[in-house]
Amino acid sequence: MVQHTELAYHETMDLHEMLNFKTICLMKSKLMQGICFDNDLKKLMQKDVEQSVTAIKELKALYEGARTNRK
Repeated sequence: MVQHTELAYHETMDLHEMLNFKTICLMKSKLMQGICFDNDLKKLMQKDVEQSVTAIKELKALYEGARTNRK
């Protein structure tokens, strides 16, 4: 069984889009925490921040197998 460590071009593009989306989610939650006065909502946004940071780290690790024209 052959395992591929590189991503195909379309997978690289999908990964890029997911990384952008999670980055925007992270920024939005961080910004909204500053103007939110409801403590329960702040806690939910903080949980989203933590989950987004974890997801971004995982996506960045996958990016190591991304195909680019630099190779």
